[in-house]
Amino acid sequence: MSQHTPDVPQPAPPGAHLDPAKMPGHWLLAQLGKRVLRPGGRELTLALVNALAIQPTDDLVEFAPGLGFTASLTTAQPHASYTGIERDATAAAHVSRVVQPPRDRCIVGTAEHTGLPDASASVVYGEAMLTMQTATQKARIVQEAARLLRPGGRYAIHELSLVPDTLASATKAQIEHDLAQVIHVGARPLTSAEWRELLHTAGLVVQHEQHAPMHLLEPQRMLADEGLWRTLRIGFNLLRNPIARQRVHAMRKAFQTHATHLGAILLVAHKPQ
Repeated sequence: MSQHTPDVPQPAPPGAHLDPAKMPGHWLLAQLGKRVLRPGGRELTLALVNALAIQPTDDLVEFAPGLGFTASLTTAQPHASYTGIERDATAAAHVSRVVQPPRDRCIVGTAEHTGLPDASASVVYGEAMLTMQTATQKARIVQEAARLLRPGGRYAIHELSLVPDTLASATKAQIEHDLAQVIHVGARPLTSAEWRELLHTAGLVVQHEQHAPMHLLEPQRMLADEGLWRTLRIGFNLLRNPIARQRVHAMRKAFQTHATHLGAILLVAHKPQ
């Protein structure tokens, strides 16, 4: 991870200009000090990095790196290059501080239309970003990942999933509605079978699948993801901010209400030779 001199001003946290009552849930949690914002937590993110088996010759592309937590892990592995594609300029500035330019960079753009050349990557990955897209956008993003990959390249996703595969449409719709109400972002998770089919339709072959419970805001997961002192800091920030406290309580209640049908999924696929 790159080091920075104290006199260089740090960029404001993403979403700092937004009303806490209305900002997307992931940026609210970031404002409170949470670094790990993925549904399967640090455990599934580490599994993603391990499953990708990054090599010194790999060119990496990450969709929506957020605060750069996973970027710090992947770029710590010997690799050829890293490019983050982040639509939020403030988040891109944060990521730029945890990678090593000029080999590594984070540019402002969209995962649907990265502007990168065909077959310019051997590894593409994204976490907790496809869930928030419509079905059409999901397909476009996965197709873009497939376009960027060289034959034999790997694509990994870490997303919110629905359980079981036979979940009724009405239940899916209720979960989507309830999540959107509390996180203030459209949430459209898929079942495991639907996530696999999404990758298959883009011509990718799934080679690894792993699951974890959706315990993003549960105390045990918080401690595992953030450590004791950061968890205490988050709690202190919640005590000082009643609006944020109310929103986090609502998010946790929604996750608990639908705990039986919510999980986290990691899929790693490759592009055939």
